[in-house]
Amino acid sequence: MNDDPLSTTKQSTSDTNATPQNALEIRNKYAEFIFESYKVERTVNGIHASFTYRLGEYIFEPTVDIPIAEIRNEWINNDYLNELFFNFGIINAINYYKLSLAPKFTISCGELDNEQKDYFKKLFYNGLGELMFKNNLLMPYESFLEISAPAPTQKHEFHFDDNFKGNLITVGGGKDSIVTLEALRSSRDQNLCMQFNRNIYPENQAAIDCIHLAGYSTEQICNFNLSIDKQILELNKAGFYNGHVPFSGMLAFACAIVAYLNNLQYVVVSNEASANEGNIAGTTINHQYSKSYEFEQDFERYQNRYLCPYIHYFSLLRCMNEYEIVQKFIKFPSYLKVFRSCNVGTKTNSWCGHCAKCLYVYIMLYPFINREKLINIFGHNLLDDDSLGLTFYGLINPDTTKPFECVGTRDEINYAIQLAINNTTEQLPKLLDWYKNNYHYNLAAPQQVANYYNPEHNIPEQYLKSLLSL
Repeated sequence: MNDDPLSTTKQSTSDTNATPQNALEIRNKYAEFIFESYKVERTVNGIHASFTYRLGEYIFEPTVDIPIAEIRNEWINNDYLNELFFNFGIINAINYYKLSLAPKFTISCGELDNEQKDYFKKLFYNGLGELMFKNNLLMPYESFLEISAPAPTQKHEFHFDDNFKGNLITVGGGKDSIVTLEALRSSRDQNLCMQFNRNIYPENQAAIDCIHLAGYSTEQICNFNLSIDKQILELNKAGFYNGHVPFSGMLAFACAIVAYLNNLQYVVVSNEASANEGNIAGTTINHQYSKSYEFEQDFERYQNRYLCPYIHYFSLLRCMNEYEIVQKFIKFPSYLKVFRSCNVGTKTNSWCGHCAKCLYVYIMLYPFINREKLINIFGHNLLDDDSLGLTFYGLINPDTTKPFECVGTRDEINYAIQLAINNTTEQLPKLLDWYKNNYHYNLAAPQQVANYYNPEHNIPEQYLKSLLSL
């Protein structure tokens, strides 16, 4: 690792694409994105929904399928189901809208009031902040997007029997959702687990393994199967804009559908307080925007007003930081062999051992897990790997761009590193040795990392008690 922090900083911040001379060319050429139509069908196999989007000469037709065996609500209101899928169709459009970041988004198959338009504009802008940054397309909020849709001619009134109970738990296969699974173990017979499957990605085997290890049967897994139009892959290669989209935002709307189809009262996600921290100081750019408390609050308000007031969305881990979640996670060592949260290694259900997410998780576990066991999980000692030096610096230094991954705050990472150094009597691995001899991070209140509590959360009291007693 380079011993010159200034040199390292210069290299670690050059992680954006080279500035194209015509960065706005595609946005100007494809200036209108259209959500043309959608259709929801109930068949003997379950529910099938199809969507049609248009961008210039390109037409995209993604679909959603939900198996009949995973639908437990016997009294489905078809008009309301259509409304749920219409709203999902808007957020799902972001997968195709991002290709041009068109200044106009026209919706010709449904109605939105001004508050709804403002909601989706904010979600698209913040959810695509990373993509705009990496493609040198940062723009003011005011000029970003105009959403055009007919105003509602009358207020839709949907009546529900107040028989919603139980939990829909989203499971990604990482340490966070594992803590949630264990915290809600006592209500397991009232819980269902959610899997959001996309055809261009392999099955999330880590999530399936964690669900089963937590004691759930296959019958307790709800699958929301989204087929993404594969034209998008070819257009990415052809030079259209590409990058991160707010997947957790899409997941929230999908969960509203699945919760309704199963009469479930709570959608329980596993986003922590650390997700509120952005990637670039002085900006709102946050890889984890749709995991933030701001998004959680906005979506719960939207759901209460426009979707179903009897279904509630909250993050069980919002009162905690990543460091505290690790303390909970290590109480359940049986998951160490199956948990995964590396995006690069998704195809092979493995930790790639070379990305920022792998290094981050390795750092957080390092003070608490046996070295040999940790190396066995990740393939090698990541803190002894020179090739990860710039990534390491990006994780610890607030003056650099924080890697665009779901990682904790700089305070938490530095606290874990300092703890590891102070508690190690053996020879330090290369990156920790460099840190000890060359880097200083002023952790003003280390006790606030180890004994953190975030009062800004929406956790129901009985759930909070279960979590804190874990």
